[in-house]
Amino acid sequence: MRTMSALVCATLAAGLTACGAGGDQIAGAGSSAQAAAMEAWTAGLHRNYADATVTYDPIGSGGGREQFAAGGVAFGGSDAALEDEELEAAQQRCGGEDNLIEMPAYVSPIAIAYNLDGVDGLRLATRTLAGMFKGEITRWDDPAIARANPSVQLPAQRVTVVHRSDESGTTENLVDYLASVAPSVWDFEVSGDWPVGGQEAAQGNAGVVDAIASGQGTIGYADASQVRDLGVASIQVGEEFVGPTPEAAAAILDASGQTDDPGRYVFTYDLARDTTRSGTYPIVLLSYELACTRYESAKDAALVKSFLGHVISEDGQALASRTSGSAPISDALRQDLQRAVDAIGPRS
Repeated sequence: MRTMSALVCATLAAGLTACGAGGDQIAGAGSSAQAAAMEAWTAGLHRNYADATVTYDPIGSGGGREQFAAGGVAFGGSDAALEDEELEAAQQRCGGEDNLIEMPAYVSPIAIAYNLDGVDGLRLATRTLAGMFKGEITRWDDPAIARANPSVQLPAQRVTVVHRSDESGTTENLVDYLASVAPSVWDFEVSGDWPVGGQEAAQGNAGVVDAIASGQGTIGYADASQVRDLGVASIQVGEEFVGPTPEAAAAILDASGQTDDPGRYVFTYDLARDTTRSGTYPIVLLSYELACTRYESAKDAALVKSFLGHVISEDGQALASRTSGSAPISDALRQDLQRAVDAIGPRS
């Protein structure tokens, strides 16, 4: 059994030595939206590689990007592509632009979750959603909401918006969508910080969900895997209203193209938020894994390589989908990302 365990360990760790002794460990941090998938991925790797530990702190995308660029963690999770200064810092940490890995590995819809007694199947037009989050539509029986829900008895109740208190990739993806589809209403700069004051705020996806659930007339946003039994709105896309299913979320990549961000192993997307393609849900979180192709420690390099290989594998993506409701990446994209994983190794 010890020999068999060592063989499995050596295979998965891609050359990691002293596999059965000492207990090897790497740490990651970042996106809280990835929390459920990360738990499944780390557990899946640990089952086959019992002496290694991969830990992940879901502190939020902003914190994850900062810790990765500073060298505090071996890998990071971010719900938004690195911006110019962040990109430069991450490239510097990795030793050059072609040594940075930025790859999409988690595609998930951001649900517009609400808690409103007696109201199921809520439908929201794009401008209406923007007006609610901006604080211009303040009552649930507003005519703008009623027009899209003619058969629903809407209460004369105040709308309470719940948003993230921390810098968040989930926030950045939502406000990017609002700015794209309703620019005359949502006229704020796109960033990971919520721009509207005087509303209820909570830490992380879990905190937002808890705050929505504990209130009445509340509405907010969170990764679809974490909304539990809250109401979930369908959003206007063209002439139809689409809910946040994995299939509808995956369809956004087919309507989008990659950016021209520099780096051999940088795979970032410019999402077509304003698409009208049938069956597409455009409020998605395309979450990236951040890593380097070179690490000071050979053990760290081998374990990062093994872990990210597991994350993007067909089995790893299926595991995340079952656990969190994410949309598996395509085979074509997996082949591109595998080139980045294959490049990981120790500094010479």
